[in-house]
Amino acid sequence: MAILNTLLFYRTGKDITGQVFRSHNLGKSPSFFFHWLLLPTPPILHSASQHFYSKVGMEEIAETEDFTWSRETVPRVLLLVSSRLSQGDLFSLLLVNPWIYRTLVSASSLWEVLNFRERKNAGNRLIAALSLPRYRNVKQINLEFAQDVDDTHLTILKTKCSDSLKGLDSLNLNGCQKISDEGVEAVTSCCPQLKTFSIYWNVRLTDAGLRHLVKNCKGIVHLNISGCKNISDQSLEFIADNYSELESLNLTRCVKLTDSGLKQLLQKCLSLQSLNLYALSSFTDKVYKKMSLLVHLKLLDLCGAQNLSDEGLSSISKCKNLITLNLTWCVRVTDEGVISVARSCTSIESLSLFGITGVTDKSLETLSKSGSNKITTLDVNGCIGIKNRSREKLLQLFPNLKCFKVHS
Repeated sequence: MAILNTLLFYRTGKDITGQVFRSHNLGKSPSFFFHWLLLPTPPILHSASQHFYSKVGMEEIAETEDFTWSRETVPRVLLLVSSRLSQGDLFSLLLVNPWIYRTLVSASSLWEVLNFRERKNAGNRLIAALSLPRYRNVKQINLEFAQDVDDTHLTILKTKCSDSLKGLDSLNLNGCQKISDEGVEAVTSCCPQLKTFSIYWNVRLTDAGLRHLVKNCKGIVHLNISGCKNISDQSLEFIADNYSELESLNLTRCVKLTDSGLKQLLQKCLSLQSLNLYALSSFTDKVYKKMSLLVHLKLLDLCGAQNLSDEGLSSISKCKNLITLNLTWCVRVTDEGVISVARSCTSIESLSLFGITGVTDKSLETLSKSGSNKITTLDVNGCIGIKNRSREKLLQLFPNLKCFKVHS
């Protein structure tokens, strides 16, 4: 920050505080900031200087300052802020000039992310990258919907590149359909520091794969196994027994799960802040009542919870920190349940009641009285019991409403 303030002094002729710096929008737009930073240093315009330097002298000083600015000052400042920049921005900056390249190429943040999202030949490219010394401290690997990556590649990583994965923080295997329990065992055995693991829509993953995960990675706080249709209650038992500090869990369309498995999870994973149970219609009020244990819960997705009744929703309303609640197609819910949420969860910002025919204007009136200034997203499409559903009427009740549709 001291160097940055020095640069600002040269640019403006006065010592500018961080607050004023932001007010000039120099910190809000990275592209604006880089454009400003890379401009040549303006010549000294102070009147006192003109008495001591000739025109030739001034030009020499300006050239010297430009040289120092471009080759030394700018690269040093960019290195200073490199940890706050995206990998894409850093790679773009490497192309500006050779001095910036020489300085930033050593920035650790440049080599902490490997993103092969939707890339072809991703397995071989991943192995090649992790074989390079520069990727010895990689923190994030994204293989979401990557092509040509399978268990064989992950087994090779375990054999040849395990040292490079010891500090891995986040692994995204979403949509990698060729990866099975074997691949999960191989890669997670190299990642003891892993905190975020996502393997969306993988029908080859079973309870055995989850067993490998909890055995190898003890610190998971964000877990996405949505669409893994072969996951059963046994996996929820593994998660409950090993991840008491879990903060977010996505179980969308894990259709083999029952009340028994979810109950174990709710009783032990009390740190959950986000829980996604989208398109899971088999759960009943017996387990929904246990959700009152999740006092830190901020996001709950119950879209399609056809067995959820007002009684169950009243228990859920005890999660007073809820900010986002999706009740789309919860067809047994009526005003009674929604009003209990409105009165207890006064921090709600996003609420979907899409398709609930048992909800009427009474629910909106109570919501308006309890948290009208906070609600920015409200979906009441298909709620035929609500008569005043026009945007104009909704904006009268909820003046900060910006989104009128969640479900599509």
